[in-house]
Amino acid sequence: MKIIRSFSVIPALPDELKPIYKIAKNLWWCWNPDAVELFRRIDRKKWTALNHNPVRLLGEISQERLKELVANESFMDHLSRVEAALDAYMEAETWFKTCKEGECAIKIAYFSAEFGLHESMPIYSGGLGVLAGDHLKSASEIGIPLIGVGLLYHQGYFNQYLNLDGWQQEEFRDNDFFTMPLELQKDDKGKTITISVTLPGGEVHAQIWKLQVGRVPLFLLDTNIDSNSPEHRQITACLYGGDTSMRISQEILLGIGGIRALRALDVSFDVCHMNEGHSAFLGLERVKIYMEESHLSFDEAREVVKAATVFTTHTPVPAGNDRFPNEVLMPFVQPYLSALGLSQDAFLALGRENPDDKKEPFCMTVLALNFSTYANGVSKLHGEVSRKMWKNMWPAVPTSEVPIKSITNGVHTRSWISDEMKILFDRYLGPRWIENPVDMDVWQRVYNIPDYELWRGGERLRERLATFARSRLKKSLMKRGASAEEVAQAEQILDPDAMTIGFARRFATYKRAGLIFKDMDRLIAILNNKKMPVQIVFSGKAHPADKQGKELIKEIVHIARRPELRNKIVFLEDYDMRVARYLVQGCDLWLNNPRRPLEASGTSGMKVVPNGGLNLSVLDGWWCEAYNMENGWALGSGEEYADTETQDLIESKSLYDLLEREVVPLFYRRGGDGIPHDWLQMVKRSMASICPVFNTNRMVRDYYYETYYPAFSHRRKLVADNFKQVKHLTVWKNKLKSQWGKITVKKVDFEKIEALTLGQKFSVSTLINLGDIHPDEVLVQICSGVLNKDGELEDFNVIPMEKVSCDGNTCTFSGEVVGEKSGRNGCAIRILPYHGDMAHPFERGLICWV
Repeated sequence: MKIIRSFSVIPALPDELKPIYKIAKNLWWCWNPDAVELFRRIDRKKWTALNHNPVRLLGEISQERLKELVANESFMDHLSRVEAALDAYMEAETWFKTCKEGECAIKIAYFSAEFGLHESMPIYSGGLGVLAGDHLKSASEIGIPLIGVGLLYHQGYFNQYLNLDGWQQEEFRDNDFFTMPLELQKDDKGKTITISVTLPGGEVHAQIWKLQVGRVPLFLLDTNIDSNSPEHRQITACLYGGDTSMRISQEILLGIGGIRALRALDVSFDVCHMNEGHSAFLGLERVKIYMEESHLSFDEAREVVKAATVFTTHTPVPAGNDRFPNEVLMPFVQPYLSALGLSQDAFLALGRENPDDKKEPFCMTVLALNFSTYANGVSKLHGEVSRKMWKNMWPAVPTSEVPIKSITNGVHTRSWISDEMKILFDRYLGPRWIENPVDMDVWQRVYNIPDYELWRGGERLRERLATFARSRLKKSLMKRGASAEEVAQAEQILDPDAMTIGFARRFATYKRAGLIFKDMDRLIAILNNKKMPVQIVFSGKAHPADKQGKELIKEIVHIARRPELRNKIVFLEDYDMRVARYLVQGCDLWLNNPRRPLEASGTSGMKVVPNGGLNLSVLDGWWCEAYNMENGWALGSGEEYADTETQDLIESKSLYDLLEREVVPLFYRRGGDGIPHDWLQMVKRSMASICPVFNTNRMVRDYYYETYYPAFSHRRKLVADNFKQVKHLTVWKNKLKSQWGKITVKKVDFEKIEALTLGQKFSVSTLINLGDIHPDEVLVQICSGVLNKDGELEDFNVIPMEKVSCDGNTCTFSGEVVGEKSGRNGCAIRILPYHGDMAHPFERGLICWV
């Protein structure tokens, strides 16, 4: 049937209840238990059935029920209390307003291909999106003026269900944007605001929706509109769906379209943060704007854009970074090159590790690195891995100095903590655990929580998980067409009193969900120990194209059907944020055993800690930094193996040993009161050491101090006085590039010495002809340290050499080397460019080793 007009219908709420709609339209409610309880009181069954979507709930409540709520004094008082809390939150003093840099007019635009904010907004697939969602929530909490930019997917990521054989099936359900807390953006005349990008099939238009996340607005682009062709309407259909052409289309829309959306909305920003390389095309659009509106050259505009751009990489393996064949990519980007004044070769060089290798495919991570000055991995180990991965972009720079730092991920604690634990924290930690969750002293107060109360809270959470798992498994079995006997048996799964292990994440093979099944006899003995029973809950999705991941899920389902394990192992299908909350709140032990160093950070284990769970993890990602030998368990000692079969065999045995000898006995070692006091002491040590550090409030502050504010200041300096500084910097760089190869080293003199004692010094001098480069335009440095087995410097000190004298531009530089560590040492001399407007001296191609 062809419609002649579309229109929206919103809930007909009595005037007294209209504040509840205001609350529903701001996702602040989802991390505030009092607000959640307000919606739950309206209709508990509907609240659960509608996946905790308050906007949809309000649209499906009868007028009779609404009248009952108005007449309910308790409910109306509850509504007033929550509305007042929201209003107070939006106007409250924040960390940003009170910090010394808080007066600056900084605004950050945060781009991500996915945002995991709540299960009722299914536009995320997993950890990357949930991290982005927690980033927005903490930016709201501490008051940083941040704006989110993403895509609004009609079907989001797929919903997972299993067939009778346990094989993963994908189901795509349409999102109804008009029953979500979204607001279509319109101009003063009521006309929908749209933007367009050019793709091979023509102009693609997108409308813009706003989702309010506390104090932070999130703008989402949507191409499912009548002015687009059926093909182009599909660009925002599925997250990570379609072929290479679809991926390129989505990334052009996110990067280029995202910048255009902010400008169409008249939303200003100073710094852009790219959460992964999916949005890297934004650099091109920002350069184009500076070229057109400020009449800068490409090189000048790129310097400004680089200075004001932050890039976070999350992927520790080359295959996880988007790479596009040049012949597939070029038709998509060709329309943009003429405005940038770039040839095809010049553009493609921006996406290559080796700009001169014309066979190298175009990489979005390389493009992001080429358009950002501030780049980071998401844990200290991942920072090291990233520097090794991308060192070819700076071939003369030692790996340790490749300009990629690290800012370790965190979680938004209030989004993941159970009501029971929140009550305990409120009572024994005081309000500062919410107001300032990074305060180490506040978290020391967890030792004041009586063991009895902490244990009873954990028991309730474990029982709730068991109840949820039974209900969810029963429904999924009925949907699969399982036998009545099998459905009935679902009521018996999981013992609320048994130690519960959780394993939930994306079913990529490197995460090794099947490691614990290496020795089934030993595992069965652990799980079926009558005095110390153990059970395991699995959940997670495999990518639709990942057959190995699907095989692993199938294997777990079949193992769970074995008579001796039927009630001991459970796989919960359709892993999402709702399932994740039950798991991280209800599990006693969180298992994480990826192949090191392939877990960039990991955050699920962080969510367990404030809920009283402990971690048993490979020393990878965040756990390398968190583990202190007293707050959980480490699997291995940080080894990395070339032979994966040997690795799996060794580490599976270590896993069984830890469970048998340490973990399970500690859980069941009870005092005369039936409480495992030693276990709870470890829980408290875990909370005290992890909660104040591994949270997104700390993480966002780190981003502010280490990237956002430096980028803002850097950009402000370059654009001042009609771009005077950036024009000077660009001319200087171009001159240096043309002259750098003419630098010659005439002589190097070392003070004659056979061996040093610790602390002893010797002098080094060098005579260098700098050609047409002024001596003040270079840094001459000594790199000194212990040599590795290959005779190379790895961990070294950088010692500046002082200019002693000059005859024209032929200068003598000298410095002193100190013997700081015993063993075989060495030193090297290098020349780097120096300019006060450079964020770091490692310019590609401009480094000279003597």
